[in-house]
Amino acid sequence: MPAQPRAEINIAKASWQIFSLQGEAKRAPIEALSAINDKSLIPTLVLAMRWTGSNVYVAEALSRLAGETITHWHQAYEFQERNPQIVPHETYHDIKMKLLGNTDKRFLDFLQDKFVAPEVMKIRLEEIVWGGVLVDGITSLDNPKMIAASEADYLLDSDLVFGVEINGDVRAFPLRIMGWHEMFNDVIGGVPVALAYCTLCGAGILYETRVDGRDKPLVFGSSGLLYRSNKLMFDRQTNSLWNQFAGKPVVGELVDSGIELNIRPSTITSWAQWKQKHPKTKVLSLETGYDRNYGSGITYQAYFASPDLMFPAVVGNEAIAKRKDHVFGIRDVGAARAWPITAFEKSPIINDAVGAKHVVLIGDTKTRTVRAYERLANETFRFENELLVNGKSGWKLEEAFLVSQETGEKRARIPGHVSYWFAWDNFTGVKSSLYSP
Repeated sequence: MPAQPRAEINIAKASWQIFSLQGEAKRAPIEALSAINDKSLIPTLVLAMRWTGSNVYVAEALSRLAGETITHWHQAYEFQERNPQIVPHETYHDIKMKLLGNTDKRFLDFLQDKFVAPEVMKIRLEEIVWGGVLVDGITSLDNPKMIAASEADYLLDSDLVFGVEINGDVRAFPLRIMGWHEMFNDVIGGVPVALAYCTLCGAGILYETRVDGRDKPLVFGSSGLLYRSNKLMFDRQTNSLWNQFAGKPVVGELVDSGIELNIRPSTITSWAQWKQKHPKTKVLSLETGYDRNYGSGITYQAYFASPDLMFPAVVGNEAIAKRKDHVFGIRDVGAARAWPITAFEKSPIINDAVGAKHVVLIGDTKTRTVRAYERLANETFRFENELLVNGKSGWKLEEAFLVSQETGEKRARIPGHVSYWFAWDNFTGVKSSLYSP
């Protein structure tokens, strides 16, 4: 088909017809756009791959413009992520807003025109995708009901929980419940916090929600939108979108506010281990106010068992850890490091460093449990019934500290969290190192 002069094609009309027409009728507008040979139309075709089920005509046109074979949406999105220099055509914004607004008009509260200009966003509009649910389609638990450990007869000893201890207030949040809600907002030990759990990237991160410059703690929910297979959460006060992994606003009123949420230590462990260590713990009640099947292994069962991603994201080096291998990561000022959970199979203790900070990590591969604490440069810890330093001083393992049994001296807990390797690598990138046993 001979190329048509750009002026003879109504790009806005032809672009929208890709989404509005059915079957063979899509072919003519797709070929007309492809003939222009304008790479700025690639983001529109990537969007069409998602919304039209990887239509063969869209795939052919996208492949011609991209210069490589693209047959399905995951490939298309990853091509787009790898090529940030491709700027969308001026018609792209209106098409995307119309598609999202037709799905849930509340998406447009997050993506107001004044907030989505490329120069004010911290992420690219074309990389924001619909996650298949509406705003608050995955409902947060706000100040949820807690019960005593003795009342939690619904839990199996093998069930994993997020364990939290702040100022003596000890609580457990089973993953079998949090998988349905992916967020709680609560006050623990007098500290307002939110657990942001992204099931897609395997990361549950406990954030402090009281921030400088705001009178009240932030309260978070799930937007229904994703970025690189990671949930975009939102705060209910300003409707700003936040990168769940980084704890930073990326779209909206709070962008450039300088706000970055502080991470608090939390622990993934088995219910049996947590209640043994903390017999007076409180735990989430099944009375959440929602009708869900909170049985063991129900949520995301197929996804957790699969090596594949549900939503696309570029995956980096898999020589040491595969994309959905669990790692424990620590981010410090100017440095980040991750340890594969499998690294604790041979020994429960790893003495290491993150940048200039020396750390000791105590892990359990079976329960995905890792706790990290500061150590001095000349200290080497090992297990002999208790944690020992230099073969002499015994140290007690507490949630907030390592405590010397002889002197009462303390080593502070270092906040970190578990995630899938693909997410840690994608959101920390070259700034992070990966431990190799």
